[in-house]
Amino acid sequence: MGKGTLGNLSFIGFLLIFILIPLGTDSVQAESEDSIVDMRLMETTDIHVNLVNYDYYQDSPTSEYGLAMTATRIKEARAETENSMLFDNGDLIQGNPLGDYTARNGLEEGDVHPVYKAMNLLDYDTGNIGNHEFNYGIDFLQESIDDANFPYVNANVYYDDGDDDQTNDEHFFEPYKIIPKQVTDTDGNTQTVDVGVIGFVPPQIMQWDNAHLEGEVITKDIYKTAQQYVPIMQEEGADVIVAVPHSGLGSTELREREENATYNLTQIDGIDAILFGHAHEVFPGDSFAGISGVDLDKGTINGVPSVEAGYWGNHLGIVDLKLQKNGNDWDVIDSSSQVRAMFDEENGEALVEPDQEILDAIEEDHQATLDYIRSEVGQTTAPIYSYFALAKDDPSVQIVSDAQKWYTENAVEGTEYDDMPILSAAAPFKAGGRSGPGYYTHIPEGPIAIKNVADLYVYPNTLKVVRLTGEEIRQWLEMSAGQFNQIDPDAEGEQGLVDNDFSTYNFDIIDGVTYEIDVTEPTRYNNDGELINPDANRIKYLRYNDEPVAEDQEFLVATNNYRASGGGNFPNLDGSQVVLSPQIENRQAIIDYIQENGMIDPSADGNWSFAPINGSPELTFQSSPDAQEFVDTDGDIAYIGEGEDGFSKYGLDLSQTVTIESVNQTVTDYINSGDVQHPLAVQLTNKLRQAEHHLEKGHHQQAVKKVDDFLKHLNNKGMDKFVTAEAKEALQNEGAELVENLQ
Repeated sequence: MGKGTLGNLSFIGFLLIFILIPLGTDSVQAESEDSIVDMRLMETTDIHVNLVNYDYYQDSPTSEYGLAMTATRIKEARAETENSMLFDNGDLIQGNPLGDYTARNGLEEGDVHPVYKAMNLLDYDTGNIGNHEFNYGIDFLQESIDDANFPYVNANVYYDDGDDDQTNDEHFFEPYKIIPKQVTDTDGNTQTVDVGVIGFVPPQIMQWDNAHLEGEVITKDIYKTAQQYVPIMQEEGADVIVAVPHSGLGSTELREREENATYNLTQIDGIDAILFGHAHEVFPGDSFAGISGVDLDKGTINGVPSVEAGYWGNHLGIVDLKLQKNGNDWDVIDSSSQVRAMFDEENGEALVEPDQEILDAIEEDHQATLDYIRSEVGQTTAPIYSYFALAKDDPSVQIVSDAQKWYTENAVEGTEYDDMPILSAAAPFKAGGRSGPGYYTHIPEGPIAIKNVADLYVYPNTLKVVRLTGEEIRQWLEMSAGQFNQIDPDAEGEQGLVDNDFSTYNFDIIDGVTYEIDVTEPTRYNNDGELINPDANRIKYLRYNDEPVAEDQEFLVATNNYRASGGGNFPNLDGSQVVLSPQIENRQAIIDYIQENGMIDPSADGNWSFAPINGSPELTFQSSPDAQEFVDTDGDIAYIGEGEDGFSKYGLDLSQTVTIESVNQTVTDYINSGDVQHPLAVQLTNKLRQAEHHLEKGHHQQAVKKVDDFLKHLNNKGMDKFVTAEAKEALQNEGAELVENLQ
């Protein structure tokens, strides 16, 4: 065999060795077309600066929430799998005194916001922008997120370029990221999965933070934006697309510019998983049972694996995807979703310990916040609590209204609005609900510190003053009265008073006028502000200075920027009614008011109440177990017993007291039965009709006089032959009680 032949054989052998022996994992990847990868996606959402397991409002540690506790869960969940990614879904830099203190002091170049001192230790892959990120303005937001060691995405916020051409709009944030994620498949081989992440925020930020955003940015519809960009992400090579909407589940129907659009997103082809938030709920969870397309066991919505991780770091959301290699792509072939809590509510026990590394990272910021919130601003002569804020006029709302009215009176002095009547609108921010039985305000009699003011007013809103007519104020109150279910006076068994789907921060009380709410009527508006029952009128006896409010009568109303700019979908409020914009936070106005007075009396003035019900319905509502000590001072409220989810159950007695209408009905019944006859029948009904007329005009004393005249006619001995003794006695008792009620 010659040299040439040997050389050729050697070369062929070398080629065979080269072909048969893999030179690295890439060649394994290329040939393993059925590779399986288990990928874990983790979510935190709506942290609201709750980094430490500490309740700044109560000035005490807590085991229920805090990113320090979530961090322990994150590390546990990471250790259970080869492949994981971590995402935050916004509402991060605002929400408690630590956030307010940081914003008040500002961030200089080189300063790191406390949230990123903590989060930068946890290896987040991507963050999304929440609506509350804009509360302190765009400059502060940009300076804050500049400290993050992970990227941010948002696809539906754009620069406001001042034209109507949507084709040239530029994104304010990076709309999406495609992250080449190195993973290990089930055979131990290294693979690369290109994970696309896209984020969204409610377009309503343009209303809620109009003062900060107008002229700077615009927003677009979440669903339409996703329709536009998901195919682009696929074209650019995304194997898996994760949507991170700061948006609740929302309606099963498709609506324009929907605030809560997650359900709609599940109907877009190409989205493989959804990590949602904003609504402070937990998915999978029982509150979502019965919704079309929802599989709570699997944790999917219309087949899309989804999770919502509560709020304040009280849960970690987890979506586990099983991916299979399909040529150059990866397919999701199975999934499961779960949430892991920090606290066992049933047994009242912490499930994890806080992560010390997180606590150490923000120790100085935490201590500075404690020093700040403990500063005293004044004294209160009575306890301030919100336990019964949804059942009667309430001291926690009263002090807010008083402060806003006081500040506005000073602000309008010497202006063109000096002589206009001033009202004040405020709502109970901490009234339990989804935030649990501990989410109430309770400030004992005595010193008031800044932490207490932050407890009274939890949002960094700014004071706004709107100009409205009497009819517009009536419609405002009609929308607010949607807080309550419609009550059937004749139904047997318990009836829940409160509609838990109605946010308590939309239950505005307008002080300066008096009125009743008739819950036997249907709601006039739905929660989206749409007129659904045009003939319904829950607001009765709306008066100013004891006179009926005229439709065209004009008022100034002190409120906040959220409500004045259209937040909550209230009728006749879209920002155009604002006449004064004092550059002050509502909270600061409260502090100034307390400091000005030194000692305050927060007792509610009783300007609103429920209209009595002709019947004896069993009305119930939930509040904190701690509310029991105040039941005696709220005589129409009774403690019933243990409620659901750690709440206690209370009853409210709205059964009919004697009114002109009820006495008139009694007279009518006696006339029909023959127990009261002409001419006494005419005299009695005339006096009651005159009394009702005066009462409608707000003339209470004249109404009392007419009822006195009613009793005089009834007791005229010459009329005894026209009334039976039984009817006379009953009408005397009702008439006397009516006089007492009117007085």
